[in-house]
Amino acid sequence: MAQAVDALRHGWPIKLGDAPLLLPVETAPDRTARADRLLISAARAETLKLTNQRAAADGHSPVLIRAAETLDLHSALPVADPALDPANPLKGPFLAEPLPWLSAAGAALELARIAGILPAFLVDPQPAGEPAWLDAQDLEAWSDPAHLAIATRAHLPIAAEETAEIIAFRSANDMREHVALVLGRQSLDTVPLVRLHSECLTGDIFGSLKCDCGPQLDAALAAMSARATQGGWGVLLYMRQEGRGIGLVNKLRAYRLQDEGFDTLEANRRLGLPEEARDFPLAARMLDLLGVSQVRLMTNNLEKVVALENAGVTVTERVPHELPANPHNTRYLATKRDRAGHLLK
Repeated sequence: MAQAVDALRHGWPIKLGDAPLLLPVETAPDRTARADRLLISAARAETLKLTNQRAAADGHSPVLIRAAETLDLHSALPVADPALDPANPLKGPFLAEPLPWLSAAGAALELARIAGILPAFLVDPQPAGEPAWLDAQDLEAWSDPAHLAIATRAHLPIAAEETAEIIAFRSANDMREHVALVLGRQSLDTVPLVRLHSECLTGDIFGSLKCDCGPQLDAALAAMSARATQGGWGVLLYMRQEGRGIGLVNKLRAYRLQDEGFDTLEANRRLGLPEEARDFPLAARMLDLLGVSQVRLMTNNLEKVVALENAGVTVTERVPHELPANPHNTRYLATKRDRAGHLLK
């Protein structure tokens, strides 16, 4: 898996099970490569108005299309990248083909998401190049939260709580390192206040007004600090799942599409990416490693409650975590409420 992700970021082909060689359209360094078939997601096919395609509900199902003429990487890139749509409004014609290697194709799209690149591949390209080999089942094994373990822990005084402790988690198979902040004295007699916070560079670090991530992070730490002064405690899980799991570069691509008028979910679909790709069971594994089996969960997202409960963590209370909107994130919050089911006013 690590080699396959690295291969995609370098633009090298991959070989998954019974699938033909797949070459990532965005990153391939040999721009002479050509093919007459492309693998894209159903969501991207839908936004390209390929009416001979039926997009799956999640939009991330794989779609195999054949072009009328052989495509090189220069002509294939506008099929993959919605930023090029205005300059390339006409694409195709394309014909949808049966996909006998469906499992491998789905794994390839998921690998592209993990690698943070556009989910589009030339199929059986010429010249081919030497591929990285793996099986679709490798992805399932790699995703198993059981691989996660505590790497180290240390005292970390922060502005919200000078006695805070930080715990780092990592898996040998994954370069992402997640952390937990424990505020207050951990006790089995008290249910902690817990927040699952997904990494947001733009909001957490730069104070972006396009989302509510930064204020939510600050408010969660403040609430946990207040609990600590009253004898309680809290745990903030900071999870390296930027952009709801699509990565920083693709999140910024989605921002660009939002500037053109698309909402958060529409932007992800135009990129051919899932609307939600975060791994909440991973948070349950972090809590298990910390010895936490019951939580008071700070969230407006019922999916987090369900995911933790399904993974064996008891959510004794959902604590609302809504903060005031600003002129830049009003539509973003409305989309979370109206289309993603978040419990917001």
